[in-house]
This record gives sequence, C-alpha cells and structure tokens, in this order.
Amino acid sequence: MKIPMAADTTSQDPDSDEVPDYSCEDLRAKILSERSLIIAANRAPVTFELTEAGEMSPHRGEGGLVTALLGLCQYTDATWIACAQSEADTIWTEGDVPLQNGQGSIQVHFVSPQKAAYDGYYNEIANPLLWFLQHSMWDIPRAPVISRATWEAWEQGYVVVNRLFADAIAKKVLNSPQPSLVMLQDYHLYLAARFLRSKLRAKDRPIVSHFIHIPWPGPEYWRILPPPMRYAILDGLCAVDVLGCQTRDDGMNFLRTCETYLPRSHVNYRRGRIWYRNHATHVHDFPISINVKDLRRTAESEEVHEHREDLRASLGDRRLIVRVDRVEPSKNIIRGFQAFEEMLELYPEYCDKVVFLALLAPSRMGVGEYQGYLDEIMAAGGRINAMHGSSEWEPVRVLIGENYSRAMAALQIYDVLLVNSIVDGMNLVAKEGPIVNQRNGVLILSEGTGARQQLAPGALVISPCDVYATARALHQALIMSPEERQERAERLRWIVERDHIGVWLCQQLAAIANLFPGKRV
Repeated sequence: MKIPMAADTTSQDPDSDEVPDYSCEDLRAKILSERSLIIAANRAPVTFELTEAGEMSPHRGEGGLVTALLGLCQYTDATWIACAQSEADTIWTEGDVPLQNGQGSIQVHFVSPQKAAYDGYYNEIANPLLWFLQHSMWDIPRAPVISRATWEAWEQGYVVVNRLFADAIAKKVLNSPQPSLVMLQDYHLYLAARFLRSKLRAKDRPIVSHFIHIPWPGPEYWRILPPPMRYAILDGLCAVDVLGCQTRDDGMNFLRTCETYLPRSHVNYRRGRIWYRNHATHVHDFPISINVKDLRRTAESEEVHEHREDLRASLGDRRLIVRVDRVEPSKNIIRGFQAFEEMLELYPEYCDKVVFLALLAPSRMGVGEYQGYLDEIMAAGGRINAMHGSSEWEPVRVLIGENYSRAMAALQIYDVLLVNSIVDGMNLVAKEGPIVNQRNGVLILSEGTGARQQLAPGALVISPCDVYATARALHQALIMSPEERQERAERLRWIVERDHIGVWLCQQLAAIANLFPGKRV
C-alpha cells in the first residue's frame, strides 16, 4: 500500500497530533500490530533516584522526542534501551514503567558500561569529536588532535558501548515472540546496527531505522576522521534499512560521503539508496518538530504567566530581541551580540529603546571548549553594556540556567527572535517561538539551521557569519509594518502546525510501510 508522505498533509486540524491524510492511527497500528518495538538512545525517557526510604523514584524526561516515541508504545510491547545515568539506574537495570494516561507501560532497560568506557564513548568521541565534526566546528589548523588517548576512547569506549547496545538489542529481539522494529537514535550509536546484524541470523533480523538528530556535513569534512573510524561509522549506518536525516542537504551529504569513502558501495541519488554488502539502506529527510498541543498547554501555565509579567515590567515600553539557546559554540551567540552592537551603531535611535535578552542553558560544562565559550559570551555581553549602556538601560541581558517557563514567557513577548546558529540539526526554538508568540514577532533565521528548509518562507534568512547583514535584518524586523509581521507570523504558525512532531514520526513509519508492504518482519 502506497502511503502519501507528510508533505501532502495540508488540511489537518492544528490542535490535533494526528495525520489524517494517511491516517496516522491506522499506520501505527499497521506497523506495530504484529511487531515489538525497541528504541535505543543514549538517554532513557526516565531516570531513577533512590528516595530516603530506599525506593526507586522515576522522573520522566521532557521534550517532544520522548513524547512522540512513547506515543508508539501503546500499540505494542515496547522496550527503551539506554545508558544508565545514575546509581539508581544501574540498580534498576530493567523493568516496566507506566505510561501517562493509563496507556500501558514500557520496559526500560539500562546498559551500564564501566565509567572509563562511558567517559570515552560520551566525553571524548560523541562529544566533542563527532559533535564538533558534524557541526563543522573544528578549527582545523589546530584541532582536533587525534592522539593515542583518542584511539583508546574509540576502541575502549565508543566501540565497547555500541557493542553493549547491540548485545542488549539482540537479546530483546531473540526473546520476543514477535518480529521486531528497532529505532536507533542519533550520533552515539553509529556502530550498533552493524554489530546487531552480525549477532543475528538473517531470519531473526529486525527492521532497523536510525534517525540522526544533528547535521551531516559533506565528505570533505569527514576527511578529518582517520579512515578506520570513518569506515566503521559508514559501515554501521549502512546496516540499517531506513536512515533518517533532518534535511535534504543532510541526506545528500550522507550519500556523497558513502560514495567517496565507503568502498564497494553503490549510491543511487535519485532513489536515495545505498546498496552495500548485499543490503539496501534508504535515506530520507524527516524534519523533526514540536508537540504543538503540549507546547500551548505549557504556555498557558501560571508559572509562565508570572515570568511574562515580570519581563514586561522590566522592559517597560522597550522592544525585545530574544534568543534561547544552550551554551554551545555552534549556536553563534557571540556573533549575535556583535550584530546587535552593529545595529546600535548604525541606528543610534535604538539606544534605550531595545533590549537583547539571551536565555542560555549550560551545556557540557565538563568539556573545556564549552566552559571557555561561556566565558567569551559573558565578556562580549559585558563589553556592549559598558560601551553603550547607562544606569537606566542595560542593552544586553544574559541569564544562565535551565528555566523552561522563563524561556516560554520570553518567547511569548519577543518582537524579534534571533536564531543565527552556524549549523544545527533543526533548532526547535525556531518552531516553538512562532507558536506561542503574542506579538507577531519576526523570526531571523540562519541559513545553517535545519529549520530553514521549512521556515524560510516566513523568516528573514541570514548568513550566520555575516554580522553586518544580521544587524540590518534586526533593523528590518523592528521597523517591519504590522501587516507584514502578521502575514509572516501566520505563515510560520501554519507550517509548524501542519508539520508537527506526529508528522515526523509518521513519515518514518510510512517509509517503513512503503519498503516492506505486507511483510511480516
């Protein structure tokens, strides 16, 4: 049965998380009615803590990804395999965790690598080596330096942990009374699919999908990695049936990388397919999105309301430019500040009339590059305030910390939302902002973000390194007519409402259904 792709879904109810054009409910049931589901990711949907009474207390993770994937679990026996993040996780090992709203349960299974192995896998290879490479962030004349320690982290960390995942998945597959669907997530598990195939006979092998949440650069950047590492990654990813990327460019770059560096692979660009080791891998772009309904519910909370009123009181009648980011070099925060300063110098009439509010969440502070970047951010903001501010006006306000309600309040009242990342897998704040904003705020969007593929029709698109053009875009946004602001804001809302998180998930299920019509896997 041919299932239309999500790009055709233009008539759905924006408050619904279903996809009527190809009946997402039926699609989920079709794919999962006779299959068990195994999700594998670095982090689980819950983490556990030991209470003073010695009992296990689960805390559910936040975010649209967890919500979307857990939504599948009501249709089948489901297991989520992840790395233990706490001592309580290690003690738990595995067991059933109830889903919300009485919709059954999911089995959570923790793999528990040795501390040194996890450190090498996560803190040396996944972050920063692969993350920096895939975000094109390495200063190539100086870094990375791939040393003996890097190779030890690869062989005794990344490879070891990926084998642990493959072992755990294989055991679940073999113990399941039904065929299985395995959904691997992100750059932590690039080797797992090949290890899994090697552990199972052909008749026992499940359908395997792998979704990469971060960008995939072109082959010229993958030259940074030593050939054995690069080959192992491509060999592992070409063991999956469906490989999902955020954008068409990412998918095309993956095909080009395989053609360049994976010997004996045959790439079909028209079909988005790689034939390798007598197996076909189908490459698709599935732009991830947000849960519109949940986001709007959160935005109506009393806590968000209180933060919003506090922000309004502190602003007075000044206009508001907002950014909401992790403290992450790829987010390009310093150039955003530089563009704001350039705007103040080009258009001095904005002095004391505009505030730039940066809400920044700490990220990977154990990695030296990230701590150093935070220091640079604070210095850049402080310099602008010293040069241009006064006792009554602080041009740049930088607030550090995890405070989702405060961020949501800021998104509701921005006049301009700046998302100028150098490169990003998606950058979901670009989708969250237009949904909750109450002022028809203008989105300024870097052409390096994954969100550009969908949101460009309603945004002002800039080059992330062009500080002057970004300053001009900030000015354009602030002087834009009310009619144009409304038209752009409505266009952005319509796009995000149409292509919400449910569509992202159902696109993947549709691709699987199209590849294996009528097949019991």
